[in-house]
Amino acid sequence: MPIRVVVADDQALLRGSFRVLVETAPGVEVVGEAADGDEAVALAERERPDVVLMDVRMPGTDGIEATRRICGPDGPAGVRVLILTMFDLDTYVYAALRAGASGFLLKDTPPAELLTAIGVVAAGDALLAPGITRRLIAEFGRLPERHADIAGLPADLGGVTDREREVLVLVARGLSNAEIGGRLRIGLPTVKSHVSRLLDKLGARDRVQLVITAYETGLVVAAPR
Repeated sequence: MPIRVVVADDQALLRGSFRVLVETAPGVEVVGEAADGDEAVALAERERPDVVLMDVRMPGTDGIEATRRICGPDGPAGVRVLILTMFDLDTYVYAALRAGASGFLLKDTPPAELLTAIGVVAAGDALLAPGITRRLIAEFGRLPERHADIAGLPADLGGVTDREREVLVLVARGLSNAEIGGRLRIGLPTVKSHVSRLLDKLGARDRVQLVITAYETGLVVAAPR
């Protein structure tokens, strides 16, 4: 089955450009376009796409609120949001990640990377690898407020073992499973098992939400400027 995509952006030219790009990739199809957040939510509920490419700043209902509604408990199951933004350090993007988005990319990302990202998110993974995402999480991890409840995540780490905490810290630092295994001197299957248990215990949908939980529960503290 092809990966089904909805493109949400208030600029018609950009929507059209993203549509043309996405539909050039084999195994991917665009099933709808939205000019604002309300349209994006309606399309997500009607079409049940695998991925919504979501602009942040749109008139009316913006990308943050639309992401919260799509990824929340009352949203359409299985629909994932990939945020597209012009800004690499944008408080709105962090809010969208808290709301349940599976990652974000800059709008000037090379086409091949965008297509790869769609596949990654559609497969159920989080787009956390790029260094820009690590900087974003670290930047807004410095905020004094804690809003774990916004994403439906726990306010503490009760039930998480010491080893799982070690793994969670390294996930929050942006390390891959292979890098975590090397740092802790454990095998890759063991790392994957720890990450899987963390996702289950913390009610997180992906690695992005694990990172957010690590910062917002205070397990990881962002380095000072």
